Amino acid sequence: MMDKNEHRICGYSSLLISLMVNSPKLLALRENGVMARYWHFNPFELLFQFTFNLIFCALLFNINLRKGKGLSSYRERRRYYSYVTFNFLAFCVLLITSTVLHRLFFPSLQLPRLIFPGALFRLSFSAILTAIIIKIILLMRNSRSMTAENQQLKNAYLASELQLLKEQMNPHFLFNSLSSLSAVVSENPKQAQKYIRDMSAVFRYALVGSHTDLVPLADELTMLRSFAKLISMRLEDAFELTINIADIYLPVKIPHLSLQPLLENAVKHNAATTERPLQVAIEAKDNQLIFSNSLWEIPTPEASNGMGLANLNERFRIMMHQEIEISRSDTYFIVKLPLKQ
Repeated sequence: MMDKNEHRICGYSSLLISLMVNSPKLLALRENGVMARYWHFNPFELLFQFTFNLIFCALLFNINLRKGKGLSSYRERRRYYSYVTFNFLAFCVLLITSTVLHRLFFPSLQLPRLIFPGALFRLSFSAILTAIIIKIILLMRNSRSMTAENQQLKNAYLASELQLLKEQMNPHFLFNSLSSLSAVVSENPKQAQKYIRDMSAVFRYALVGSHTDLVPLADELTMLRSFAKLISMRLEDAFELTINIADIYLPVKIPHLSLQPLLENAVKHNAATTERPLQVAIEAKDNQLIFSNSLWEIPTPEASNGMGLANLNERFRIMMHQEIEISRSDTYFIVKLPLKQ
């Protein structure tokens, strides 16, 4: 079936074509004109020709543009010979019908021999204009179809790319968490059981939300507080977390597990002590979530492949259509995450 826009185009086109091919008849209204010498103006005859022309165009549009039905089925199956043949037969049938009805309804015309040539001219000209418009509509359909297919391919590619990023992130998260657990066990065995319980809560959130691309900021902050408890067990007074988020931002969506890798990186790349604690602050303003941490550089830093931030930036690019902003000063490392209202 044709959509609303195509129906509208076909309707207006049929009306315009019918007016164009029948408007010369109006010249017969001038008594001294050339047309008046050969053709007596008859408003009922003009109405008949206009109406038949309108039906003719509408039928051609209908049988050629109905998807999977009518003559369009031959075109869609690339049976062009049959398609052209049946269009020609339809034209001939309508031409003969027009001539017969014209003679039947208006038997007292001055020049009956001009009925067939007149109908042939009007319907031929109408068929040519109709064919041009049909071709334009088919080109528009193909363009929409190609655009839709390209969008589907793009969505499929982004979905697979996003899934790959998630698969990269989970082992990375697991490795770092187990490394932290090893440190807690060696430094404070009594805290190990509590650490495992809190770590299970964090992993539960990570696994339950693994099939969700965007989550409310409130859920991410809840998980981050649990993750911060794990860090506090290890660093004790050498770690401080401050969250200053207005309630209006809590329902805002962000990619799942966006904050955890930032906090993870801050712990990994800083030498926090009681005298120089790792201070992490999170605030929201101007549709951005601002994550900042103090810088206490490690004398002999571990080698890093940058997977965490690169992964996070790529997920924001895919899901939010924006990239994260990273800046650094002598005392602070700052990451700004775009928020989706």
